[in-house]
Amino acid sequence: MRTEGDTWDIKTGVGSTALFVAAARALAGDEPGALAEDPFAEDFLRAAGAEWSALLDGDVPGHPLTETEFGKDFQEFQAARTKYFDDYARTAAADGIRQVVIVAAGLDARAYRLPWPDGTVVYELDRPQVLDFKRAVLAGNGDEPRATRREIAVDLRDDWPRALRDNGFDPSAPTAWLVEGLLVYLPADATEQLFDTIHSLSAPGSRVAVEQMDLLSESAAAAFTEHADETEHGRNEWIRLIYNEPRSEATGWFGARGWTAERVDVPDYLRANGRPAPGRQADGLVSTLVSLVTAVRS
Repeated sequence: MRTEGDTWDIKTGVGSTALFVAAARALAGDEPGALAEDPFAEDFLRAAGAEWSALLDGDVPGHPLTETEFGKDFQEFQAARTKYFDDYARTAAADGIRQVVIVAAGLDARAYRLPWPDGTVVYELDRPQVLDFKRAVLAGNGDEPRATRREIAVDLRDDWPRALRDNGFDPSAPTAWLVEGLLVYLPADATEQLFDTIHSLSAPGSRVAVEQMDLLSESAAAAFTEHADETEHGRNEWIRLIYNEPRSEATGWFGARGWTAERVDVPDYLRANGRPAPGRQADGLVSTLVSLVTAVRS
């Protein structure tokens, strides 16, 4: 259960969800015709411990990520989300943006995966324990970033804009913001503050990509908590970590402030990319609840 001022590392609380997501990315990337691949996801999981390696090796019978409708949907969703944000980052780079900020970066390895143009600086904001784990794994494997990578070890509940500026961020230059897998872990007022801060730090030509999730209905929440044994890394634990409350919708919020915003629901995005997608009324499936938004500031 979330509490005011709670803390975590990569294996506990909100931090542990990064490993669950990395597992979904790794498994989805092995499927024929996968929408996206993240070769670094496996490295993080094997460094995290035997339970995660066993999952990758198919040695965890009955795991919700591999043997339930929820798990298969979650893998497809993660592949779709990864492709969406990868394409967004590539487009921003092609349009001349050289300043990228990944908010709550977790185990995002885009600084290492994507072909960034010379002069690109990628800022990664997250708790120090999460960044320390990621750095140790990548350095241990001899991996090098393909852009200038600057870690901003800060809790988003603290003064992260100041920490960003102190590390060279230039608010007068166009920025590409990535807000992936974050909003559900923020209360509604913190979401509003995050959007407002991004707006205030964004020069003309900046853009932001946001993943957002609809409010869980009672039936959807019940479906997520249906199986009592799916606890530590499954649906039961996840439902206790999120803030299931109404929050600002990104398309409308940024659109009202002069940004040009476009939204796509994940099932529609999957179908547009030739992948199967569940119906909109399916309960307990993440992809039916999530939409992806890109907004550009004139």
